[in-house]
Amino acid sequence: MASIVQAPMIQAPAVPVAALAPGRDLRLDLFRGLALWLIFLDHVPNNIVAWFTIRNYGFSDATEIFIFISGYTAAFVYGRAMVERGFIVAGARILKRTWQIYVAHVFLFAIYIAEIAYVASSFENPLYVEEMNALDFLKTPDVTIMQALLLKFKPANMDVLPLYIVLLMMFPFALWLLIRNASLALAISVALYVLTWEFGWNFASYPSGHWFFNPMAWQLLFVFGAWCALGGATRLAPALRWPVTTWLAIAYLVFAFGVTLTWYFPRLGFLMPHWLGEWMYPIDKTNLDVLRFAHFLALAALTVRFIPRDWPVLQSLWLRPAILCGQHSLEIFCLGVFLAFAAHFVMVEFYGGTAMQVAMSAAGILIMIGTAVVISWYKKVEGRGSGTPKRPPDADLAGGEA
Repeated sequence: MASIVQAPMIQAPAVPVAALAPGRDLRLDLFRGLALWLIFLDHVPNNIVAWFTIRNYGFSDATEIFIFISGYTAAFVYGRAMVERGFIVAGARILKRTWQIYVAHVFLFAIYIAEIAYVASSFENPLYVEEMNALDFLKTPDVTIMQALLLKFKPANMDVLPLYIVLLMMFPFALWLLIRNASLALAISVALYVLTWEFGWNFASYPSGHWFFNPMAWQLLFVFGAWCALGGATRLAPALRWPVTTWLAIAYLVFAFGVTLTWYFPRLGFLMPHWLGEWMYPIDKTNLDVLRFAHFLALAALTVRFIPRDWPVLQSLWLRPAILCGQHSLEIFCLGVFLAFAAHFVMVEFYGGTAMQVAMSAAGILIMIGTAVVISWYKKVEGRGSGTPKRPPDADLAGGEA
């Protein structure tokens, strides 16, 4: 993403400061909102509309977009506080936001499990419980609730918030080092990523296995986003303007698209050399495979190249729905989890044809937009009435304090 921060200096020891640029970078809101829509569509099983999401045309998907922007905005929101008020104050604010997201996750878990259990019992279909990975909860609810509070037990589609909670918990230390020596911080992040792959590190899940999104691998994308927000994007800007960078990004996206075609059309398998397949596969999502990371970088490079910060279309009514959803990402993400299961339930119990898949997808996105509009209106009214200062730009999931 193009830089939305500059780097003035403060008193010795002189360090770069994350200075808020004037105005709001609507690209962050736009792509975060689009990512939320894509995650919702991908979470609805057997959904023809999900064929339009980016996961079917390359190695990465909406999760990479979501985590990168989350790291970017976290640094944007808390970077100045870290410099001006110190590690303790900024760290306390980050941990406060971590606690708020943890509470939201617990609330989401309770309502989501209740939704699954109610539908399964009311329609006498135990497959819902198995599909949503909620069977252990019904067998041993006391143990499972404790494991859920420890973020070890997660029903299907509830893996992103625990990942973000862990990333925010470690962020005070990462942000402290990013401000003082950004290159060293990024190097440590890369080293942790490499060691995670080398030694197979991951967090344990309940009742077995490991986290679907390995925080020790996905931290690389989160820290990279923060690094970009704190001046890294400015340093990368000249290279991103090189024609060779653009053509390399296009070439890699075309290559990734060609590879994914062989997954869905086996007759094209002959186009994939055996040696290349042995080297590439499996393309691991759990540990953020380097091919996925590179695919995201290629998408980001082209986005920065062809969608400038002052692109007039960003102010259009056509993009406003996605931007609003991106500005209230925590609430919209939680809502999307409920809506995905509700759409799945309707298609299983009533009608699962193409028309219903399109209708459920459209209805879900419209509900998300409507909810974002209501939240936005309510916060404006509340802010005017209470004299509460406006939230900093691009702050939503990271928190509202700069």
